[in-house]
Amino acid sequence: MRRLLLLAVVPLLVACGGGSTSNVSSGPQDTNVANKQLVTFKKQTDIPNCPAVDSGGTDTGMPRVTLPCLGGGRSVDVAGLRGPAIVNFWASWCSGCREEMPALAAYAASQPKVQVLGIDFLDPQPGAALELAQRSDVRYPLLADPKGALDKASPLPHISGLPMTVFLDAEGSIVHIEAGTMTTEAEVAAAARKYLGVSG
Repeated sequence: MRRLLLLAVVPLLVACGGGSTSNVSSGPQDTNVANKQLVTFKKQTDIPNCPAVDSGGTDTGMPRVTLPCLGGGRSVDVAGLRGPAIVNFWASWCSGCREEMPALAAYAASQPKVQVLGIDFLDPQPGAALELAQRSDVRYPLLADPKGALDKASPLPHISGLPMTVFLDAEGSIVHIEAGTMTTEAEVAAAARKYLGVSG
């Protein structure tokens, strides 16, 4: 079993700025992450459906929690995720996440050996989240955790700040948790080399 490497998750919460004028995110917010409006909007993006996974997990892998796909699609038991993979926790209100998302999108588009998956965490505006993903040219799957089910779900720590990134090996074990923002594709690639042993 690989040694579990965890970094202390430091508070990185930053107030969001600027509002969106799109029909998806304006008006009263509905935390139903797969309402008709969001499903319609997602179909106009390049965001794929969430992956089909086996329900089996490992003691050192992601918790046995099933999350909905942001904007509709199949739900995923995250305990079934396998790597090498980068699982990024983010939200539309998080300025660091808005800075990081294009770097993750660029890495995901250039590196087929590593699966990238996002989890929109405790986000009261799923419409704004989908709009951010579209603007960032995201072409990797996005789950949603609107109620924070993964917070302190063993072996994950308390998620006290965003963004937070989890690195999974081929067996699905958590090999590292990174708190903070990776602002360039090169930074994401360097982290993948360091924690997942994937070059490129």
